[in-house]
Amino acid sequence: MEAVRGEHDPVNALLSRAAAARARGDLEGALDACDEALAAAPGHLVALLSRGAVLERMGRPRAAALVFGDALKGAPPVGRTPPSLAVPLERARAAVAADRAALAATLDAAMGAEPGGGAVPGRLGEAAAIFAGTRRAYVSEAAYLNFPRLPAVPFFDRALFPWFAELEAATPAIQAELAHATAALADRFAPYIDLPPGVPVNQWAGLNRSADWSTLYLWRDGARQADACAACPLTAALMGRLPLLWQTGFGPTVVFSALKGGAHIPPHTGSTNTRAIVHLPLVLPGPARFRVGNVTREWRIGEAWAFDDTIEHEAWNDAADTRVVMILDAWNPYLDATERAGVEAMMLARRAWYAQP
Repeated sequence: MEAVRGEHDPVNALLSRAAAARARGDLEGALDACDEALAAAPGHLVALLSRGAVLERMGRPRAAALVFGDALKGAPPVGRTPPSLAVPLERARAAVAADRAALAATLDAAMGAEPGGGAVPGRLGEAAAIFAGTRRAYVSEAAYLNFPRLPAVPFFDRALFPWFAELEAATPAIQAELAHATAALADRFAPYIDLPPGVPVNQWAGLNRSADWSTLYLWRDGARQADACAACPLTAALMGRLPLLWQTGFGPTVVFSALKGGAHIPPHTGSTNTRAIVHLPLVLPGPARFRVGNVTREWRIGEAWAFDDTIEHEAWNDAADTRVVMILDAWNPYLDATERAGVEAMMLARRAWYAQP
């Protein structure tokens, strides 16, 4: 939507009339002129900003916030804001943020939260924050295969992975083999992000071909990496016993993932919700955080979790030294055996289809 119209444009004339009315204190007249402008050009950005400003002047901040929210939906990105709109848009953002924060506190109080005691925990508190507009709703955004009607769960219930007990009990042995592999196969740790020339780097600009995030694979897309498995025989044997995502040509992937001190893995999503990604922390020299959707957790040595990586996630190593977790993939626990077999068949069929000219 154009921010400025020609001088003979009727909408521009109405906005001029609204500005003149505001200047002389006739707020009702200004509001009427804004309404006429919006009737003639629904969604007009300047008309919405003007209407919100008039409502603020009239002592109606909540009504103003709703109008400002509509204006922001059609506003240009921050980096491409016309100079004439920079201040009004910043004012609109501040008004909307303040209104949503106050509404969120009100919703929490309505559900029994003590004043000043923080938000209601769990899914109910997250729902209230989304309802108030202080958080966004995250959904599965699979880049490759999106299986319908699977719950979009950031972190899966541990009870769905009874084999975690065996995995976690092996932590000391895996740590020892990681230390050996780090020394014996130092040159095999390679950047996790290594995009081919010509592929847009997007959010990976800071990590593409960078040693800040490096990996050593034991299995990669279902292919056993002989040297790494030979350096980690107990770990490799354990992986062979666990119910991972054994899928011809695609899984599992088992990898040691090393993130240097101070590094950040930006928000991203994975390829398919038919799998669950498992993390087992092995080296934590200090605080390190991991976010999936609206849920942020800190790793603890030897404590595994599983998450849906098609929900936006990111990671921070807040420590000074390198953090290492083992990453492995398993089937999404909400798929039954028939569905798993079907997924494997369709993925192999699709690969074969596009292998032909």
